[in-house]
Amino acid sequence: MTENRFVKAAYKTGVYIGEPLQEKEDKTLIKIVAVLKHPMQGDLHNPKQVDVPLFHERKALAKFEKVWIPTANAKIYEEEVPDYRESLISAYNELKQQLEEKIDEYSQKSLETLKGLEHDYQLK
Repeated sequence: MTENRFVKAAYKTGVYIGEPLQEKEDKTLIKIVAVLKHPMQGDLHNPKQVDVPLFHERKALAKFEKVWIPTANAKIYEEEVPDYRESLISAYNELKQQLEEKIDEYSQKSLETLKGLEHDYQLK
């Protein structure tokens, strides 16, 4: 990876723009600079299921948080990099809208957990 280039990468169920910092074997350490897709709520091992031991509230990775991702998942991102906060709000609102359009138990439970994130994200 070339320094000062940005990559688009999926991490768990979110998608982010990051700055590659280091490579080690088949992993790349990236520093998060924007959110493209907010993570889904709930249990990663039982997606879209409500009847699980713990329905997780999943926050987006924080600005400048560093995470290791498989190098194969890092794709060069050549578009303009949006502001972190604006990208977070946009990704949050997009997920919220998708969930509001569905009438099922998973969507309703996810909306409840997203509502809890409004305070953490300082949206209100």
